[in-house]
Amino acid sequence: MTRRNQTIVSVFLLLGLPIEPEQQNPFYVLFLAMYLITVLGNLLIIFLICLDSHLHTPMYFFLSNLSFSDICFSSVTIPKLLQTMQSQDSSIPYAGCLTQMYFFLFFADLESFLLVAMAYDRYVAICFPLHYTIIMSSKLCLSLVVLSWVLTMFHAMLHTLLMARLCFCADSIIPHFFCDMSALLKLACSDTRVNELVIFIMGGLILVIPFLLIVMSYARIVSSILRVPSARGIRKAFSTCGSHLSVLSLFYGTVIGLYLCPSANNSAVKETVMAVMYTVVTPMLNPFIYSLRNRDMMGALGRLLFKKKISFSV
Repeated sequence: MTRRNQTIVSVFLLLGLPIEPEQQNPFYVLFLAMYLITVLGNLLIIFLICLDSHLHTPMYFFLSNLSFSDICFSSVTIPKLLQTMQSQDSSIPYAGCLTQMYFFLFFADLESFLLVAMAYDRYVAICFPLHYTIIMSSKLCLSLVVLSWVLTMFHAMLHTLLMARLCFCADSIIPHFFCDMSALLKLACSDTRVNELVIFIMGGLILVIPFLLIVMSYARIVSSILRVPSARGIRKAFSTCGSHLSVLSLFYGTVIGLYLCPSANNSAVKETVMAVMYTVVTPMLNPFIYSLRNRDMMGALGRLLFKKKISFSV
């Protein structure tokens, strides 16, 4: 009888951001600007890395993949958010919701794995500088990126298939601005224990282990830096890793605070704000962190502008 009384949900409703109706337009402009900065800034990074031969190194190979991942990661959630704010149509089809959840998990996991690869690259560059070109070969770099894509594809597919087997009751309102996995599980009226178990196990493998690997890499880096006799060498080594550490603190700080250290006092508003931090703010800040704080990127941009100026003068 219970299954007969269940309503098959074909459409979900996203509540969106917890803002007043009169504030919709200012926030729409704000998020549109942030999205454009994210896309254009990360495209500029990819463009510079492809064009400038000085940036054809393992570090910037990983960075170009990270920038591509950031563009896609933002594009999974922000366009739908902007559409909801502009048209007031908060509906999303069942299939579209699962698709959004799949790509959200895919690019979030991909970013985590790419950050591990970048941490390993910095570890080898600082701790084994004489063997750097041998260890970080093109074959190894390509293998790390391909492995990251394959692992994230299977992980996202696993959670999506497990979610597709659940039944959803008449309550189809998602208190979020995208189809968050935890929010969908709360709407399910069938047994979610398998999903929760897989989230717990795979969450440790996909998030905790990469985070620990990054911490170990930087612990070795700090240990190696402290053995450098000159203050100039210490400053140079820390500046090399500074941009990467900034991204790590932004990404893992919000994700761990939201998913690994949940609090019963967390309101839907607080969780939404924290989600905005790692889905909107972090991808937007990457171009500034890797451009304004990176001499190689600024040099590549300067050379590109100089070439354009010369060709324009001619």
